[in-house]
Amino acid sequence: MNISFRQLKAFVAVARLGNLGAAADQLCLTRGAISQALKELELQLGTPLFDRAHPHLLLNSEGALLLPLADEMLTRLDDIGALFQQSGETGGSGKAVLRIGASQTIGNYLLPSLLAQLGPQWRLSVFIANSQQLAERLLAFELDLALIEGEVTHPQLHSEAWQQDQMLLVTSPMHPLAQRMAVSGAVDAALSAADLADQYWVLREAQSGSREQFDKYLRPQLAAPGTVLELNTLEAVLNTVQQGLGLTLVSELAVQDRLRSGALVVLPFSQPMPRQLHLCWHQDKYLSAASQRFIRFCRESD
Repeated sequence: MNISFRQLKAFVAVARLGNLGAAADQLCLTRGAISQALKELELQLGTPLFDRAHPHLLLNSEGALLLPLADEMLTRLDDIGALFQQSGETGGSGKAVLRIGASQTIGNYLLPSLLAQLGPQWRLSVFIANSQQLAERLLAFELDLALIEGEVTHPQLHSEAWQQDQMLLVTSPMHPLAQRMAVSGAVDAALSAADLADQYWVLREAQSGSREQFDKYLRPQLAAPGTVLELNTLEAVLNTVQQGLGLTLVSELAVQDRLRSGALVVLPFSQPMPRQLHLCWHQDKYLSAASQRFIRFCRESD
């Protein structure tokens, strides 16, 4: 059997992108070259690796078995190149780009300072999305690592506790609840679940880390949760609440600047609402030298 790295690169690109044209663009090859590499690989293995559903190629069960092994071989090849191109404890050695995923709160408010500490020598590609989308990309080997806000329960994903976060109940200072507490002088008093009945809520979409926390801490206590407006970006949620429309539950990381400026205020709640952030990767994923250095960096930055 004479499997080539060219064939494996074509296979992995098509497995991730699901399309010959997109894989060809990524590898700077023609569609014909990608198609030929796949045919050669399937011929050598004696089995199809994809289900053809034009214009998509969907990984079948045999292809799913090959993907982690092919991904590992290509990552090891990158490590070999890195070893002899550049020395030193940097993630930027060699040609490989470390593919990092981050939930929106982490990606927008925590990751930038981490990237600044890493320095420009690291070659990183960052994908920011909700927790469910990140888990799906890890499972498809489209990401090397991810920093996730939500709970990670898939048996194929390794998850370890990273940093702690705190969820805060916030609103505009002009909201009736904020006004009521200010007028009564009860700014340090804690609201109860009964105070939150029939309120208007501005929340992230289902399967996001922030929405998961609302469903965990507040939704079970609200006999009448009121109206919910769903928005799929954190900035949209905060901007909407800042305009005086409702309440939201949000990470302390995301709202610090607006609290300092007075654009938003915290409504103290009777129950603390901590949240655990996680560092995750596929349990079958070969961790490159750069991946291992990034993991060590994250652990040390806890």
